[in-house]
Amino acid sequence: MAQRYGGKYSPQGTPRTGPDLSDARTIPAHRRPDTRHPEEGRPFWIVAAALPFLLGAFGEGPFALARALGAFALIAGAAWTIREGLRAEFAYVARAAARRPAFPRKIVGSVLYGIGLALGAQAPELGMIGAGAIGVIGTIISLVAFGLDPMKDKGMEDIDPFQQERVARVVKEGEAYLTQMRSAITPSGERVLISRVDQFATTARDLFRAVEEDPGDLAQARRYMTVYLEGARDATVKFADLWRNTRDAKARDDYAALLDDLEANFTARTKKMLEDGREGLEIEIEVLRDRLAREGVAAANGRE
Repeated sequence: MAQRYGGKYSPQGTPRTGPDLSDARTIPAHRRPDTRHPEEGRPFWIVAAALPFLLGAFGEGPFALARALGAFALIAGAAWTIREGLRAEFAYVARAAARRPAFPRKIVGSVLYGIGLALGAQAPELGMIGAGAIGVIGTIISLVAFGLDPMKDKGMEDIDPFQQERVARVVKEGEAYLTQMRSAITPSGERVLISRVDQFATTARDLFRAVEEDPGDLAQARRYMTVYLEGARDATVKFADLWRNTRDAKARDDYAALLDDLEANFTARTKKMLEDGREGLEIEIEVLRDRLAREGVAAANGRE
């Protein structure tokens, strides 16, 4: 479906707001211009390179057919597994505190890729050893190209595992609502509204990251991450259905205003949580200074 163009200088356009994206390295992963792993599209070329196995599967007898089809299936499965590993890695990098992926998808995908190459490369002149060597080389090349999966948790040293698990469940629920919002608004073809939904999702993820860094804030933010996001999802679905049937301009304006209100509330909630955390840090610093001062006086009196 064609999308209506929209932007800062377009009719009915809205100016983009947000952080300066000139140096993406200094910006959290969920706020970068490309909100996915930069290598996520590369596994496609693995499948494309394996097409000769599929094209040459016919005319050489049933054994050669089964071997070629099996090799292509393994390589295609490896590409899918590696892509899922890249997505899991991106989600891991985007969070200040995260557990390592439970299943090492990139490593397993690389091994499957090597097995697929070894199976497809079997020929009388190569033998089993030659085919195995090709498989090992393919596995190594894949691991070098895509890297290893994250192998350890990060930012969770002083966090209660039970509390962190609660936060992870709520964040997962909130992410599902954001995904459903995006899926509902995309068929409308309204580029400005799609962009606004993406912008709101980024703002909501700022709140997610703040709660992940301080799970004690979950009680304050839970309503935003569940009830409000569920309501936003429902409103998006209803608007998308109405827009598809009526193209009601007032409904479009009302929905855009709703997104503005939601973003303002989420931004205010995140700011309040960060300010509370900063205030708590300042209090602890003052207490520490007083304690050090008292100990300094006591030490001085002891020397007298």
